[in-house]
Amino acid sequence: MKKFSQWIFKMIGWKAVVTIPEPPKSVICVAPHTSNWDFFIGKFFYWSLGRKSGFLMKKSWFFFPMGNLLRSMDGIPVDRSKRTLVTDQVAAEFNKRETFHVAITPEGTRSLVKKWKMGFYHIALKANVPIQLAYIDYAKKEMGITEIFYPTGDEKADLKKIQAFYKGITARNPEKFNISL
Repeated sequence: MKKFSQWIFKMIGWKAVVTIPEPPKSVICVAPHTSNWDFFIGKFFYWSLGRKSGFLMKKSWFFFPMGNLLRSMDGIPVDRSKRTLVTDQVAAEFNKRETFHVAITPEGTRSLVKKWKMGFYHIALKANVPIQLAYIDYAKKEMGITEIFYPTGDEKADLKKIQAFYKGITARNPEKFNISL
């Protein structure tokens, strides 16, 4: 899958930029997320590196045969009807595995949001894992991971630092990307 994904990534004119080693476990904060294309670019990017990353999706999407495809791509069904929080469900996944990475878009949707959802942050805190800051820059046609962030527990201060990382990144639909700095 690695060679094929590298070929696809190159054929569509994108470049992968990675300047840090991958930790054994992490939450991958992926932003901006303003288009369905972000998912495909992100998967080809990560596969081109020879890395595996899960992603969260509503459990209702995991029906046959779609569920088999999503699981083969490391999709994690999230059951919102259970009393446990999604953050607890995902943190539990970290505890079950020696290596594990899950990509989460802090906007939670492709629409403009005034405030980022903090699930990615709370999962990292609960699981005691770092956050890889991954970006998709359509102006440069590059996707990269160039920083690892260790949450301190001071949510406001940490969010300010995380969002500052994304300043100057161009979304596919820039009018839908907000970093509220």
